[in-house]
Amino acid sequence: MKHRFSFSVGISIVIVVLIFLPTGFEGALQFQDAEKCKVLVEEVDNSSLIDTGLIRTGQQICKVRFLTGRFEGQTSFGWNMLGGSLSQDKLFRPGDKAQAVVHHDEGEIISINLIDYYRLDGELVLAIAFALFLICFARGVGLRSVLSFVITLLVLWKILVPLFLKGYNSIFVGLVAVAIMTFVILLFVYGLDKRLLSSFFGSMSGIIFAMILSIICSKAFHIHGAVMANSEALLYSGFADLNLTQIFMASVFIGASGSVMDLSVDITSAVSEVVRNCPDISTKKAIKSGLAVARAAMGTMTTTLLLAYSGSCIAFLMTFMAQGTPVYNILNNNVVAAEIINTIAGSFGLAMTAPLTAFISGILLTNKDILQRLNTFYIKA
Repeated sequence: MKHRFSFSVGISIVIVVLIFLPTGFEGALQFQDAEKCKVLVEEVDNSSLIDTGLIRTGQQICKVRFLTGRFEGQTSFGWNMLGGSLSQDKLFRPGDKAQAVVHHDEGEIISINLIDYYRLDGELVLAIAFALFLICFARGVGLRSVLSFVITLLVLWKILVPLFLKGYNSIFVGLVAVAIMTFVILLFVYGLDKRLLSSFFGSMSGIIFAMILSIICSKAFHIHGAVMANSEALLYSGFADLNLTQIFMASVFIGASGSVMDLSVDITSAVSEVVRNCPDISTKKAIKSGLAVARAAMGTMTTTLLLAYSGSCIAFLMTFMAQGTPVYNILNNNVVAAEIINTIAGSFGLAMTAPLTAFISGILLTNKDILQRLNTFYIKA
């Protein structure tokens, strides 16, 4: 218990450091010399809008009252530009809360741009509710789950994404980041014992296999990384030298890592429970027990990946069907092929993880000498 508490404190310190760690991309040009704040829309003027039925273009003028920032309590007029995009445009109504960027000079407002609806309060409430539910339901385990969730998010945002943007090898960076996150998360789950080693090596075997398969298939299918959403906009934003295809390859095994880790934990925990209840069980029988669990779990896990990736492109598939596109044309489409790589590479990673985790856990958990050495090391640490 003392070691778990010390570890949680250590991770909390790491989280604080990551929160304040600069990414090197702070202060975009459009936000320099400007203040971001929350405003309340009091009145709207839609007379300048051009309404074509489905979409609107033009400029919406809104009278707003500042709810935060140096101009809190003051009222002024802001502009909301509509460009005819349903996904990007928003039409404010009186009573809406908006996120605004205020350009000013020595306390005098120059312009107010209404960026989007203000959602941060609701997102914060949702995150707190999620954390409280985990902690109340699982107590110590729930707290560790929240910490692992936060540190995973911070590693992605503060380390992985900046290194990708700086042009480092995406596959290598992605693999190292996934390995670190996997080790930390499993350390939260098991502490420093043989179950950690079993699930970690099992997870990494599947992730590495998914990585290799994503590289091979992306080259064989001639998939360019531009199939990723918003990737072309990234190139036109001053990052023309980025290797998008390499980033796509990395995204495949990063996306599959969660399911792979889940499967390895299920198998390791099952074998551990069998060994705990039958201390004299042979290594061979422990491995057979792990393989039985692996076979049962693999079916649902591969379906989970399929549903996750299919759900993200359901509108794309609906468009194909609405246009009467033949199935062979759909399957040959580059975006669909990219999703097939995502699904199949991840599923192969799961298929590799299952038997290897069963073998590793069967060997490690029935070997008492390894357990004694690990416990001795953990106590000394």
